[in-house]
Amino acid sequence: MMKKSMMIALLALAFCACGDQKGGTNSSLLQNDSIENLQRENDMLRQEQDELLSTLNEIEDGFREINEAQGRLTVARRGEGANAQERIRENMQYIQETMKQNAELIEKLKSQLKASGSKSKELQHTIENLMAQMDQKNAEINQLRHELEAKNIRIDELEQQTATLHEDVSSLQQQSQQQTQTISQQDRQLNAAWYVVGSKRELKDHNILRSGKVLQEGFDASYFTEIDIRNVSRINLHSKSVKVLTTHPNGSYTLERDASKVYTLVINDYRQFWSTSKYLVVQVK
Repeated sequence: MMKKSMMIALLALAFCACGDQKGGTNSSLLQNDSIENLQRENDMLRQEQDELLSTLNEIEDGFREINEAQGRLTVARRGEGANAQERIRENMQYIQETMKQNAELIEKLKSQLKASGSKSKELQHTIENLMAQMDQKNAEINQLRHELEAKNIRIDELEQQTATLHEDVSSLQQQSQQQTQTISQQDRQLNAAWYVVGSKRELKDHNILRSGKVLQEGFDASYFTEIDIRNVSRINLHSKSVKVLTTHPNGSYTLERDASKVYTLVINDYRQFWSTSKYLVVQVK
């Protein structure tokens, strides 16, 4: 509609200009260059009209692109996540840049109209409508900016809550890992036991046997082998002569001999066997 008004105004401008030139031609029929002057002036007028119309087309294209970007921005605002925010920023930046270009084009149109010397009311009215449309768009964009700022605050808050939640989850995972490690360590300690199989001399050398007594203060604990009592039910003694020096409940173990009469200590009930001592000392020859 605005373009149609602009075209009418331009045609009116051309008609008035041609009418004036016709009078000028009649008054200068006796001059040899009258036709050339008229053609030259008509060409200049046509060029001015083309420039005005081209500028108007650019302005209207700008408003169309702004409307399309507003539509994309509205769709993006319904989305969530980093992609939606990026699309919002891109479309908002595009709208602002196009608005600036349109404002410059309207100023250019005003300058072109002034340079043409036209007093057309239709052209003036068209420019006023364009300026009013710019004011309306500026108001819409400002409103969008305020809404986006408010939304960005909510998004920031959500991101902060999400980050806090991740931190909480990470902290809980660390606590869980620590607890798991602690439980595993406690479980290992609860089910750990140590045994040693050695000659009388070896046991004395490591202060495991001293003055006929076993496991007195200061014995060499590093000489023992650590085991998980749940997983060990047989201990090969590699000897035909053995003596269990530590105290363990009767019936909780047996000493078995193979065909070579070499002993193996068999634990029948590991909980009962290790209930009185977590150390097993076997003297062999």
